[in-house]
Amino acid sequence: MLMGKTRPLARLLLTLLAALCWNMASAAPVQLKDDRGQNVTLPDVPRRIISLLPSLTESVCTLGECTRLVGVDRYSNFPASIQSLPRLGGMDDTSIESIVALRPDVVLVAISSRLTDRLEALGLKVIALEPKTHADVQRVLGKVAQLLGKPQAGAQVWQRIDEGIKEAAASLPPAARQLNVYYEVDSAPYAAGTSSFIGETLARLGARNVIPAELGPFPKLNPEYVVRANPQVIMVGQRSAPGLPQRPGWNSIQAVKNQRICVWLPDESDVLVRPGPRMAEAAVLMARCLRQAAAGPVPLPTTPFNAPPGGMR
Repeated sequence: MLMGKTRPLARLLLTLLAALCWNMASAAPVQLKDDRGQNVTLPDVPRRIISLLPSLTESVCTLGECTRLVGVDRYSNFPASIQSLPRLGGMDDTSIESIVALRPDVVLVAISSRLTDRLEALGLKVIALEPKTHADVQRVLGKVAQLLGKPQAGAQVWQRIDEGIKEAAASLPPAARQLNVYYEVDSAPYAAGTSSFIGETLARLGARNVIPAELGPFPKLNPEYVVRANPQVIMVGQRSAPGLPQRPGWNSIQAVKNQRICVWLPDESDVLVRPGPRMAEAAVLMARCLRQAAAGPVPLPTTPFNAPPGGMR
């Protein structure tokens, strides 16, 4: 009888011991080097996180820790579970007072953020991470996973992204490969160059980017450059598409003459311009465009444009 009574007690003790060990492990300091080269140390895995970059917001959530977010930037809009979080502004109008009031354990920002020095002067922990290439996305996922106390999870997410891009590429027929593509990210016009994460995805799909790497990842172009490049396919967001065929000289471009312009809806644009966990979805969208363009004129979206300003990265 005594032995029977001690078994539940033993199980209880083991459970308490396991919980104690987990708490001790989770209370271990978190140390990482951010993209500024700064070593940042937190006393524990952060429980209150502010993210001021959409791709970092999505990374936190994809790694299963959305509930740790207490505030986000204006442009973070995925997943749906973050819609109720406080919005803290954009690149130029972020509310410092609102950030401080939320008592974050850490604030995630872009390396180009103008807020970093002010936030650190107020005693807040800041980690600057800004993915620009596929290799950067893999590295940043690893950093965010480390911050969240899940050091192996970042590699697992990247593997899913990588496999998804490979599958999108494998889905394309030969006729959809080696097409010359111009990807416009803004009507200024700014283009996605070969060295950008968008350009890298296009290359993996077998497309030929008309913007060479030496022009940089997102160069501002003279519109005549695109006319001379004469792409077979144009990819552009719905916000920038109106009037594109009427630009001087653009009616002579193959993509315009043959109606091979892929126009992204706002939700699709958000997927495509953020270097983060949804890059495999972006590859699927680009592959769909290339497949349609290889088959003939690309149908334009019938959904009216109705979306707030979007945000890259």
